[in-house]
Amino acid sequence: MSGTDREELARLAAEARRLALEAGRCIMAFYRDGTPVETKDDRSPITEADRAADRLIVAGLRAADPRIPVVSEESWDARNAALPAGRRFWLVDPLDGTREFIGRTGEFTVNIALIEAGRPVLGVLHAPVRDETYVADGQGGAVRFVGAAPPQAIRARQVPAAGPAVIASRSHRDAETDAYIAALSPARTASAGSALKFGLLARGEADLYPRFGRTMEWDTAAGQAILEAAGGHVRDLDGSPLRYGKAGFANPPFVARGAD
Repeated sequence: MSGTDREELARLAAEARRLALEAGRCIMAFYRDGTPVETKDDRSPITEADRAADRLIVAGLRAADPRIPVVSEESWDARNAALPAGRRFWLVDPLDGTREFIGRTGEFTVNIALIEAGRPVLGVLHAPVRDETYVADGQGGAVRFVGAAPPQAIRARQVPAAGPAVIASRSHRDAETDAYIAALSPARTASAGSALKFGLLARGEADLYPRFGRTMEWDTAAGQAILEAAGGHVRDLDGSPLRYGKAGFANPPFVARGAD
């Protein structure tokens, strides 16, 4: 990668982080005051917080570089069409974990990733309630910000001798996931909402996150970028890394894990 490419990725990552933080502040206003819940065509919930964060992020990314298309969960109109192979594009979930937002668990995130040649090359994952942000800026390595403290480098861990710590979805866990976890004889299990699970893996507080239920590319891209930068992996059941820009933007089942 040339120096110019590195500088450009760093600039885009900084802008993505700024927008994620701004979107988080916007979301928190709705979180404090409340907002009606609606149902989308796929029967998933949506609120004005989702829409407001979407408008803010999409406008900001387009302003940062009008040449880069933005695919966002709440405003992408052509989900049955894939982007051209190798095309650089943004992939956004403006409020990942709407059910957690509605349930007031605090476990929701803002996800922003940049995709190149089907892979996430940078990612920002912001948890507004926790004032916690994970960033992989494409320069190598991942960092975690907590409040106004300086960023700290994070690293995924190898599975301890006592066995893996497994984390699963709080709202979307299914029988197949439970059977997979039981076969591992884990040292401990936990549940969490949204893409926060990728952050726990990236900072070495968990080892495996299996997901057999439905997810979309915007649910995982930012977390994958961060976890891979921290030394971990996100692979489908055949062992291949998840790819992005597919027709329909749906993910296959996958397992995210820490360092080998």
